[in-house]
This record gives sequence, C-alpha cells and structure tokens, in this order.
Amino acid sequence: MKTDTITNVCEDEVYASIFSTHSKTVFNYIYYKFGNEEKAYDAVQEAFIKLWENCSKVSPDKAKSFVYTVANNLYLNVIKAEKVRLKHRAQTQNTEYESPEFIMEQQEFKEKLDKALQDLPENQRTTFLLNRIDGKKYAEIAEMEGVSVKAIEKRMHLALKTLREQIDGI
Repeated sequence: MKTDTITNVCEDEVYASIFSTHSKTVFNYIYYKFGNEEKAYDAVQEAFIKLWENCSKVSPDKAKSFVYTVANNLYLNVIKAEKVRLKHRAQTQNTEYESPEFIMEQQEFKEKLDKALQDLPENQRTTFLLNRIDGKKYAEIAEMEGVSVKAIEKRMHLALKTLREQIDGI
C-alpha cells in the first residue's frame, strides 16, 4: 500500500514548488557572486536541471541545499575558467544623450561604488548584498553559506567598515 504523504522531488508539483520557492533567492545569491545577470541565470537553470536529473536521490527537504551547492560550484568553476579572460576584457560604454556633467558625475559615482564593492572579498560582498539588497537575515545567509551566524556578523562588520572608508567622498 502506497502512502500519499511521501513526496518525491521527481513529482512535477513538488519540483515546481521547490523551483518557485527558491529560484529567485538562488539567482540573487549567485548574481551577487558573479556580478553578471546572464551567468547567474545560466547557473541557476543548470542547478535546477541537475536537481531534476537527481530528483530520485534528493529528498524535498534537502533540495534547497542541493540547488545552492550546485549553483555555487558552477560559479566557482566559471570563475576559475574565466579568471584570465576577465582580466583582459575591455569595458564597453554606452553613449547617452545627457549633459556631460551629469554623465561624468553618474560615471564617477558608479565607478566608486562598483570599485568599493569589487574590492570587498567575495564572502563579504555576498553577505552585504544578500542582507542589504535582498533583506536576508544573518541566519538565512549563514545557512546559504554553510557558516555560523557569528561568521556572517563578522563579514558584515568588515564589509561596512571597508565601504565606509572607500566611499567617503560619495
């Protein structure tokens, strides 16, 4: 006799529920690490494809952790492969029809902010953006990152201290 209470990730409804519940936060998590929307989107899609391919091996209560781990591993693989190429990639600039002063101020602000965020260590940048942009609590971030809440508090403290020092003129 089969019970209806046992759910399986291979069931369409269960998989769809996991996707709808976690895909946006996994995307944001990976996007903050990559700093690139397209690459983050690809990593999230691939992570959920791997979940589907392994649906019989992953229980629904472990699916969130599985997807975060796969997406993070994909991120690490891409970063490793692109390290040299990213160093030499030319920046493209869009031409806009604004006053030269406005464009210059906007560009200076963006450069200061981008540089300050890029200069943060990856773990501090991710923690900062998940907390300040996504509104994630320290405990949620700690679970995503697989570290203690104290570690997240320390990362946030160091990130804020560094940003205050670097963005003083903004």
